[in-house]
Amino acid sequence: MTTYSIGEVAEKMGLTVETIRYYDRAGLLPFVKRDSGGRRRFTPDNIQLMQMILDLKRAGVSVKEIAHFVSWRLDGDDSLDERYKFLDQHETVLEDEITKLEQSLAYLRFKKWYYKTATAAGTERIHLTSGTSQVSPQTYQEYERLLASGHTAQDLGDR
Repeated sequence: MTTYSIGEVAEKMGLTVETIRYYDRAGLLPFVKRDSGGRRRFTPDNIQLMQMILDLKRAGVSVKEIAHFVSWRLDGDDSLDERYKFLDQHETVLEDEITKLEQSLAYLRFKKWYYKTATAAGTERIHLTSGTSQVSPQTYQEYERLLASGHTAQDLGDR
């Protein structure tokens, strides 16, 4: 069976050796065996499990919670329900975060369009209610009209 050194795994996964050692000390890698010299040897299955750890980490799951998940995995079928509920809960949290990020991205794209068109006009006043510093409702309506006509938000903000 092919195995990989910690350095090879670090390179393959875009991690540092120190990060992998930290994950090991935190109890996330109990499945990784060591050779006769005490060096970690990773199998392709171990690398797949490492990817799961990274995906959970990117989803905002704490190292402590990931350690619990890994321990449940080692329990086998006895923990299937716990693992399902764990992932379901974190899926909901991640979906909420994605929604918030999409809203932030939409706002940033609107502001790019706003500044692009203000720059082209030489003034921001084209977007403001006369005599105020408030963005006019017509500005929002114009942007929405452009989106509805098939323009993408990304295209509208590009130079």
